Amino acid sequence: MENEKHNGGCGCGKVRYETTGHPVRAGICHCRYCQTRTGSAFGISVYFEESQVNIIKGDLTEYNFNNSSGRNFKNKFCKTCGTTVLWQVEIRKGLLGIAGGTFDPPTFWFNAGFEVFCRSKAPFIETNILEKHETTEYYEPIEADNHALTG
Repeated sequence: MENEKHNGGCGCGKVRYETTGHPVRAGICHCRYCQTRTGSAFGISVYFEESQVNIIKGDLTEYNFNNSSGRNFKNKFCKTCGTTVLWQVEIRKGLLGIAGGTFDPPTFWFNAGFEVFCRSKAPFIETNILEKHETTEYYEPIEADNHALTG
């Protein structure tokens, strides 16, 4: 349904968003950055066209950095509680990634169709997702990974 709506937000409730329609793509990332960003075994990315995402309430703080492939990554998080809500990755122009766990219940309504950076996947994680990649199709490091982020 193209008019399907889902709401979500940060942990403290000061940031709220609404999505309209289906995501372009959703999946699991086992990279060391997602592991450290979430404090968990993986991150869940639900990508929408920018026009499908509306921030209803609150302000997000941005953290920009270049990853080891030299591409820009813009993390957007609640300035009060620090919950990562959205991100933009240079390689996925026009798309916003939403942290899957920030959707209101039923939180995991989307189909996670891929796994990336399986090279650093926690050994206790098992899924039935068929599309799995050791890194990603666009991973081309131009510098050595930071030791803490090597996987």
